[in-house]
Amino acid sequence: MELIEAIHTRRSIRKYLDKPVSPEMIETIIKAAMAAPSAGNQQPWHFIVITDRTKLDAIPAFHPYSKMVLQAPAAILLCGDPDGKKWPTFWDQDLSAATQNMLLTARDLGLGTVWVGVFPEKDRMEGFRKLFAIPDNIHPFALIPIGWPDGQFEAVSRYRPELIHREAW
Repeated sequence: MELIEAIHTRRSIRKYLDKPVSPEMIETIIKAAMAAPSAGNQQPWHFIVITDRTKLDAIPAFHPYSKMVLQAPAAILLCGDPDGKKWPTFWDQDLSAATQNMLLTARDLGLGTVWVGVFPEKDRMEGFRKLFAIPDNIHPFALIPIGWPDGQFEAVSRYRPELIHREAW
């Protein structure tokens, strides 16, 4: 698939087929995340791969917008670690770039994903900390449910020229 096609056909997929995602595909997605740019190449990320049905099913109890994990065969939780980094205030931008790489790579593989925001919502972050024994200095950032989509990918134009300013506002 061409990159432009992946960008324009990537959608938030919330319904998945009852079919597992291979460990190799998960690894490919995480490798793409780790190829993302980060401030000073500090790479302040950690990834928790979740395939345990009990843990996936527990997430909606503390995250009100995560019900799609009840169908997803897998999810990846991205976490930020700003401690000891040269640019500690940029970790959330770094993880945003990693997240986008994951979404596009999954699309290229034919998989569906949705970006489920966690940071900066304290109750969501605490729920993930408790469920996955995440240390207090690590920040749960985003959850990416992954699965084979129950539906089709379609390109939809979101281009809005009225939002473009040239040389000044």
